[in-house]
Amino acid sequence: MQARAGFVTDGAVRLHVREVGEGPAIVVLHGGPDFDFEYLVPELDALAGRCRVVYYDQRGRGRSADGVKAGDVTIESDVDDLERVRRHLGLESVAVLGHSWGGVLAMEYATCHPDRLTHLILVNTGPASYQDRQTFRRHLERIRPPGDLERLRSLASTAEFRAGDLDAESAYYRLHFRPTLPAPELLDRLVPRLRAHFTPERVLLARAIEDRLYEQTWACPGYDLLPALRRLTVPTLVLHAEHDFIPLGVATRIAGAIPGARLVVLPDRGHFAYLEAPDTVVRHITDLVTRGRPGGA
Repeated sequence: MQARAGFVTDGAVRLHVREVGEGPAIVVLHGGPDFDFEYLVPELDALAGRCRVVYYDQRGRGRSADGVKAGDVTIESDVDDLERVRRHLGLESVAVLGHSWGGVLAMEYATCHPDRLTHLILVNTGPASYQDRQTFRRHLERIRPPGDLERLRSLASTAEFRAGDLDAESAYYRLHFRPTLPAPELLDRLVPRLRAHFTPERVLLARAIEDRLYEQTWACPGYDLLPALRRLTVPTLVLHAEHDFIPLGVATRIAGAIPGARLVVLPDRGHFAYLEAPDTVVRHITDLVTRGRPGGA
């Protein structure tokens, strides 16, 4: 199926967008927040068999980086940019799918624009509160193989990594994601995608944006989306994995906060469930969006 690529432009904002398929629209939000959507392709393209799948690089990341300064990006501007994409599509409302940090952005959007949402889909979502972010960090330190934390710190301290060198980035993320994606062949598929459309300069910009977004969300002791999520009425799927490096309790609390949300836990899978079990992930999502309910196990 032929994909269509271009840009959404609105004043100084220029977002790289890719669409594939026809049918109910799903806007896909990548994680990081310092990556772009490339790591989700082509697996999530399988949704295009029944849906119109829309990806975009968030502002300042990947192919949406030209002319952007880190100070231009806030969590509010990221929510506004998602609204720009919706308006560009010419739709009153859309389904929103967020992976990892993209789940945080999806929840922020849902609480700001619930009337613009047909469905909310959270795949391997990041935490919705400061407290759960702390839980995530402690859990991740516990599950890392012996010596990996020190190796990560050593890599991050090198001149190459600090300069945004792409090889150093690859080495870092291969080690970082090993606890949740232990299969070497899957790491080999994932890691090259993470920086496929980055230069060292874009890496440094994306890192600075990531720091700003953390400062405005997870790093704030009072940050907590759960009370606002309790007011949502949109059909919601929370799709998590047994061996995600984000603890299952994080996803359970999010699903428990959203009235009527369905939590589906994939056994023996990790943080990149769409890579490990693409058919299962696609079935659950399309069942929700096309029939209004999550699929069976």
